[in-house]
Amino acid sequence: MSNFWGKLFGVARQPANDAHPEKHAVSKIRCGHLSITGNYRENNEDSYVVDPQSRFFIVADGMGGQSAGERASAMAIELVPQRLVDKLNFQNDEAEKVVMVIDDAIRQTNQEIMALGESDPKYHNMGTTIAFLVNVGGRYFIGNVGDSRVYRLRDGQLTQLTTDHSLTQALVDAGTITAEEAVHHRYKNVLYRYLGTKDGSNTGNSREMDVFAGDVYMICSDGVTDGAAPDVIRQVLIDQPDPQAAAEQIIRAAQDGGSKDNITCVVLVIDG
Repeated sequence: MSNFWGKLFGVARQPANDAHPEKHAVSKIRCGHLSITGNYRENNEDSYVVDPQSRFFIVADGMGGQSAGERASAMAIELVPQRLVDKLNFQNDEAEKVVMVIDDAIRQTNQEIMALGESDPKYHNMGTTIAFLVNVGGRYFIGNVGDSRVYRLRDGQLTQLTTDHSLTQALVDAGTITAEEAVHHRYKNVLYRYLGTKDGSNTGNSREMDVFAGDVYMICSDGVTDGAAPDVIRQVLIDQPDPQAAAEQIIRAAQDGGSKDNITCVVLVIDG
């Protein structure tokens, strides 16, 4: 991985609205990030990447056991950025092209993960989620596959911007169970879409989000939400202006709250 990032980066590892002139008037993104194995796992199958030029931020949560999950999530954070850098002009590409490139990058990455899983027995049935934020000229694009999430704090309100591709979310959407019941449902970790399966290529949920100075974004694996309730996350993001301290506090809250998974959190503060 270090050779890849060194080569790629030179390091180791909604439309504008006249009523809101501060929209897109973004001069800087401050970022904090942390990933831990947690209390119940022997290895960390989560991976994430924070681009030094603030062009993209990605979290991936691998599955398939030990080396398989680690390999799948590592492929996601390597191959998707590689294709974004190859295909995008991060200064001024149009939204339609950005969405197309993102979806194509995820689709091709899914195919490569599937191919490795089919060709190498030790990676059989491996897969990974992915959640991301891509910054093109101060315009933000988000999306996900699986149950890793993107949140936004704006005006004191925390909003989940992505939708889980999980069985429980499908039951909620169908009205079979409530959102409250889904939190502790026995199928809450069962995914019907993730990278490493044929359905993983059915992306189509990448989209542009409006952005205001003062917004705070969080990208996380489900290890965060397994142990930290939305109100806890919201309060940390409100109280802690330093994104690194916020990421660390959220990780600690999830760990203390009993999260049984690896825990990964990326916090982005949008300065005007």
